[in-house]
Amino acid sequence: MAFVLVALFLLVPIAELYVIVQVASGFGVLPTLALLVLVSIAGAWLVRQQGLGVLRRLQDQLARGELPTDELVDGGLILFAGALMLTPGFLTDAVGLLLLIPLTRMGARATLLRRFRRSIEAGLGGAAAGPGFATWGFSSGGGRVDVGEAVIVTDSRDAPPRSRPELGGDR
Repeated sequence: MAFVLVALFLLVPIAELYVIVQVASGFGVLPTLALLVLVSIAGAWLVRQQGLGVLRRLQDQLARGELPTDELVDGGLILFAGALMLTPGFLTDAVGLLLLIPLTRMGARATLLRRFRRSIEAGLGGAAAGPGFATWGFSSGGGRVDVGEAVIVTDSRDAPPRSRPELGGDR
């Protein structure tokens, strides 16, 4: 994974510079710079519109072991698209624009949800399912936690029970 990140941090800027030089040689330097600034302003507007609250809610859901809702993942992808559009370059702008199209965003959302689900399921086995472990927000105290077909029995007796409001309980 570290190799992939290093490769991305090295290759993406080089590819961006190549595309910028090619566009500037075809349209001229000033129109190319104006286009880059215009797309960056549009990206900044998107980031401001979506707000960092979307990202915070996504992190909170994952930290509680809950699978994020489609809308929340969409909000995170839109926020990421805005950040890509803030980055100077036409390649990152193209990826950002693709994430703004609902059909392509739906594919990215499905991929992310699969990865989130695998991460959460990996946390259910072994040491992660120890005393007081809560998953999917159903309980943080002693008792049973139903997760799909699986039932996890927790061992924490001093934590108060919690339930999800949308399932009829109170927090």
